[in-house]
Amino acid sequence: MKAIEANGLRKEFGEKVAVADLTLEVQTGEVFGFLGPNGAGKTTSVKMLLGLTSPTAGTARLLERPLGDRRVRAKIGFLPEHFRFHEWLTAAEFLDFHGRLYGMSTSQRRQVIPDLLHLVGLADRAHTKLKAFSKGMLQRIGLAQALLNDPKLVILDEPTSGLDPIGRRLVRDIINGLRDEGTAVFLNSHLLSEVEKTCDRVAFINQGKILRIMSLDELEQGNIQVRIRVGQPTPTLLENLKQFGQHVTQEKGNGRIHLYIQSEEQLPHLATWIIQQGYTLYELTPHHLSLEEHFLQIVGTESED
Repeated sequence: MKAIEANGLRKEFGEKVAVADLTLEVQTGEVFGFLGPNGAGKTTSVKMLLGLTSPTAGTARLLERPLGDRRVRAKIGFLPEHFRFHEWLTAAEFLDFHGRLYGMSTSQRRQVIPDLLHLVGLADRAHTKLKAFSKGMLQRIGLAQALLNDPKLVILDEPTSGLDPIGRRLVRDIINGLRDEGTAVFLNSHLLSEVEKTCDRVAFINQGKILRIMSLDELEQGNIQVRIRVGQPTPTLLENLKQFGQHVTQEKGNGRIHLYIQSEEQLPHLATWIIQQGYTLYELTPHHLSLEEHFLQIVGTESED
């Protein structure tokens, strides 16, 4: 079952194109990362999926129903990046209020709310007013609110931005638990190290367009950076190394050469070839790119605020 299916979603605000082409699929039981620089169109994309703003063009379905379907909305949990909670309510009252908005019965609320407070590490703060909460605690009560209705799809916008390492670990464990239960999680985060530990697949978006969708397994297997040091490298060597990979460059000063290859199986052939060309090989070091390095390579180093 597809939790999200978007085809050519586009959003224009006058002459400004916020999202040019949002096309992706998210399966149930999948944690999907949505990555891009500021101004890339992430927030507008989420708003379109949630029915908070209407697309200019394109179609989408959530849980195999059209956008805006009320029955589907009841099965979605959402934590926005910029939230403003009712600070005069206690944590338990806040969750009880949202439970009533979902149409949950009194017995359901009494059963679920203590469990959720325990899940997010706030069981001892049930009767504390939200105005006394730190940013991290508000982030966690917001996550509890997003899980209140036992959703089949959870959309989280920067869920760990205000959390310390312990809080981030807690959120990561909760997301892994949702995956195990078959719940789809659509995760927007700038903390790429957290995304790398949590997500099954990621989409890179910039200037309103999806640039690439990749699984985290691909991250482990492909696009390996190799650092090479040889005696007296020549421009001819740099040119000929292009047969093994791409983005062949040479550092100034120490003369080390860098290139990107697709598989570690190429490494012995690369080493043998260099030696056969008459060069003395002093170093050949492979390095698997991190998600952050992939991000910079795919999206670029400049962002639009």
